[in-house]
Amino acid sequence: MTTVYPFIIRIGPLEITGYGIMMMVGFLMGGWLIDKDLRRRGLHPEFAADIVVAAVIGGIVGAKLWYVALHGPEALFSRGGLVWYGGFVGGTLAVIIQGWLKKVPFQWNAQLVAPALAAAYALGRVGCFMVGDDYGVPSTLPWAVKFPQGLPPTTAAGLASFGWQAPPGTDPTTLFAVHPTMLYETVLMTIAFMVLWSLRMRPQGTGWLFGLYLVFAGAERFAVEFLRLKDDRFLAGFTVAQLTSVLLVLTGIGLIGVCRRMGEADPGAYLKGGKAGGLPGGQTVRG
Repeated sequence: MTTVYPFIIRIGPLEITGYGIMMMVGFLMGGWLIDKDLRRRGLHPEFAADIVVAAVIGGIVGAKLWYVALHGPEALFSRGGLVWYGGFVGGTLAVIIQGWLKKVPFQWNAQLVAPALAAAYALGRVGCFMVGDDYGVPSTLPWAVKFPQGLPPTTAAGLASFGWQAPPGTDPTTLFAVHPTMLYETVLMTIAFMVLWSLRMRPQGTGWLFGLYLVFAGAERFAVEFLRLKDDRFLAGFTVAQLTSVLLVLTGIGLIGVCRRMGEADPGAYLKGGKAGGLPGGQTVRG
C-alpha cells in the first residue's frame, strides 16, 4: 500500500495544486488534439483555440454552479466544488454557443471534441489523485492508497463524513487505505480515447463520435461509482452520478442513431477557412 501527500507548489502567496496543473494540461491536450484533427481534415485549425477558451470558461462556471446546487449557496465561496458533470454541461453549452456564433454546425463541434474530452478527463483524474480527492471505499488490495492530507483525509473521521463507519472503538485519526478510483477512471478513459481517436475518420455521420463518447463516459462512471466513497446514495444504493450516467448512455445511443441518419454535414464557411473568419480566399489548411 502507498501513502500519497498532496502535490502543491507554493510561490509566495500563490498556491498551485496538482489538480490545477493537470486541469490545465487536460485543456491544452484537448486543444492540441482538436488542432491535429482539424489539420488532418484540411479544416481551419484556429477553431481548436475557440473551443478550448469556451470550454474553460463554461466548464469552470458550470462545475461550480453544479456544486452549489448540491451543497447550497455557501459553497459558492469554498475552494472546492469543481464537479465534473457540472463542468461537462457548462463546457458543452459554451462550446455550442461559440460554434453557433461562428456558424459551425453542432455536428462538427460534437465530432471534433469527442476524443479530446476523453483524453482531458483522463488527465484531470490524475490531478484528483495528486490532491487526494474523489477516492473510493477502504480496501486491503495491494494498490490501495492512503491520503493523510486528502480532501478529506482517509482517516476514520474523514471517511465517516461520507457515511462510512470504522469498526467500533477505532481511533478517529486511524488512517485507512482506499481504492484509487481516480486512477481507475484514468485507465478506462485513456482506453476510450484510444478507441475514439482510431475511429474519428470513420464516415458514420458527422457527430456520431460524440454519441460514442457519451456511452463510454457514462458506462465508465456508472461502474466506478460502485467503488467510490459517496454520501449521495439513494434508490438501492445508486448515486446521483450513476443516474446521470444512465442518461448519458441513453443520450449517446440516441445521438449515434440520429447522426447516422443525418449523414455527413457540411463544415460551414468558418471551418473551411472562408469569409466567416478563416483564411483568405477560402483556402484550407493541410497538415
